[in-house]
Amino acid sequence: MASVDHCLYCFEALASHLEKRRGFSLLEVQKSWREHVKALAGDGSIGSSFSKKQLPAFRRVADPSSDTGSASSGSSMSLSTDTPATSVESLPDAADMTEEEDGEEDEEEEDDDEIVTEFPLFVTWNTISRRSGHRSLRGCIGTFEAQELDSGLSEYALTSALHDTRFPPVDSDELPDLEVAVTLLTDFEECDSAMDWTLGVHGVRISFTYHGRRYGATYLPDVPVEQEWTKEETLVSLMRKAGWMGRKDRWRDVDLKVVRYKGKKVSLEYAEYRKWYDWAQANAKTKRGKSA
Repeated sequence: MASVDHCLYCFEALASHLEKRRGFSLLEVQKSWREHVKALAGDGSIGSSFSKKQLPAFRRVADPSSDTGSASSGSSMSLSTDTPATSVESLPDAADMTEEEDGEEDEEEEDDDEIVTEFPLFVTWNTISRRSGHRSLRGCIGTFEAQELDSGLSEYALTSALHDTRFPPVDSDELPDLEVAVTLLTDFEECDSAMDWTLGVHGVRISFTYHGRRYGATYLPDVPVEQEWTKEETLVSLMRKAGWMGRKDRWRDVDLKVVRYKGKKVSLEYAEYRKWYDWAQANAKTKRGKSA
């Protein structure tokens, strides 16, 4: 599932692109992140007296009772109802869609053949107001085609930040105000009916034909909860987003094909990324000095 190192990697992909430097690979980020966590544990920065301010992203992953990043939570985003976090453009072909829109390490690692490295995914960027803390959507693009995480996360981190046609491209001055969220999608199932899914648990992808034209759209699991929509409101909103202009009270007359899926979202703010990046750079210099 999505994790802090995935978010770090998305920030690193965007920052290195804007700063015109070589970025860390996903493997390098994951290795450095593990070392960073060990270093913090070693100097007492994390543990039973762990402070939220020291490393909030690590706390969200370490604390299983936290609902941040959970597909069943509304997340910490507070977006206008005019701009749902994962609203997407019309999808002409639902079968081939790419949308805009532990405090301790586990002692036992999963077997290599059980580790899944490909997922459908979405990368979302939000801008956080320095004054109010309010989050506003800055870009969200993803795909339902499984992607290798190394290439897929970096590609969609850049695409959602630079090529979401609803917004101008992100520039380097904006980095300090950004938050990234990664959602990896799993458990796709065809619904028996339009209502055969659970609010806050499932994302919904719809497709339908109306007056000879094909339509499609999706919302990730957190969107209806954040917008405080009912299931019916969610479906009507999806149909509108797809481009359907029929009467709202006649939506049930349309033969909807609905696919439900799950996706756990993890988010990370730039300040948290920067703490890790500065540590990673300093740690790399220390290692080079010792080997010289």
